[in-house]
Amino acid sequence: MTDRRVAFIGTGRMGAAMVRRISDAGYPMTVYNRTRAKAEALASAKVSVADTAREAASAADVVLVSLADDEAVLAAYGGSDGLIAGLADGTVVADTSTVSPATPRGLEAEVRAAGAALLDTPVSGSVPTVEQGGLTIMAGGDASALDRIRPVFEPIAARIVHLGGLGAGATMKLAVNSIVHALNIALSEALVLAERSGIDREAAYDVFAGSAAGAPYLHYKRSAFLDPEGTPVAFALDLVAKDLDLAATLASDSGAPGTQLAANRNIVGAAIAAGYGSADISAVAEHLRTM
Repeated sequence: MTDRRVAFIGTGRMGAAMVRRISDAGYPMTVYNRTRAKAEALASAKVSVADTAREAASAADVVLVSLADDEAVLAAYGGSDGLIAGLADGTVVADTSTVSPATPRGLEAEVRAAGAALLDTPVSGSVPTVEQGGLTIMAGGDASALDRIRPVFEPIAARIVHLGGLGAGATMKLAVNSIVHALNIALSEALVLAERSGIDREAAYDVFAGSAAGAPYLHYKRSAFLDPEGTPVAFALDLVAKDLDLAATLASDSGAPGTQLAANRNIVGAAIAAGYGSADISAVAEHLRTM
């Protein structure tokens, strides 16, 4: 199956990690990123760099997309240099971006008109999770198209779940991230509570990780909370705000309660206003320490 050609649009932190895993599994890849230097950093015997999303897509049987938000996704798909313009009959596009469910649904007709299939396939996990091949992929769209590209996902994913029609993956991702962001704020508050009450930060974190609250998130975010200055940003707070806004809109549209979402969004907004927007999600704890 590694003779299948893969294009990857968007080589940020998560995108770059996925490119490395998939190319290391033997798939020939063409990558495109708006900031070309990020794509060129991945160039190898198996990875070539395209000048446009169209060029990347035209060289592929499978197109994977990993972009920051709805605006970036729409920009990458549309126009004369967009990926839709490069699609061939039978190509499958799998978009791993965290976006509104309305975004893939709005793009479906154009992708289908090009003879291709569109899936929304956002992922749950971090860069270390990608590197361990442990992502959970939440998929919406045609099940047969998903089955055709499952081998491409195998180097990065431990679990692939088909959830329904197009947009179902994006919906599930917003629900999952609502929990992750709530957990991040709860952990931040609890850590600061323990510290201000005289408990050593590392000791407190060890207890949290070994307790009933010790979710995987606590384990892979350990260095970010204990050594925030020395740990690279994995997920910026600005993107957390974007996720929570999308989830709040989804809650409103579906009639679901959003009390926790609103509270978490207020805390994240305050941290961003305090200058932590480009900092890691774990910077909520540092913001709370200054209050």
